[in-house]
Amino acid sequence: MLSKPFMTTQEIAKLLKVREQTVRSWIHLRDLRAVKLGREFRVAVKDLEAFVNAHATRPPSWTDGTGPRMS
Repeated sequence: MLSKPFMTTQEIAKLLKVREQTVRSWIHLRDLRAVKLGREFRVAVKDLEAFVNAHATRPPSWTDGTGPRMS
């Protein structure tokens, strides 16, 4: 189990260098999966990782040197 399985919208905003409102917008648009606890949202680390990977500009396999080479 992860030492910190959930993150707040404030922590995510700081990590990704975006406004907290942007994170809340992703949640309300259902782009980012979250759990509502009381009045606050929490996002599982694995869901944040999936969100970031889904918005990557290229597949992760390119980072291992198997993708096209730029000369």
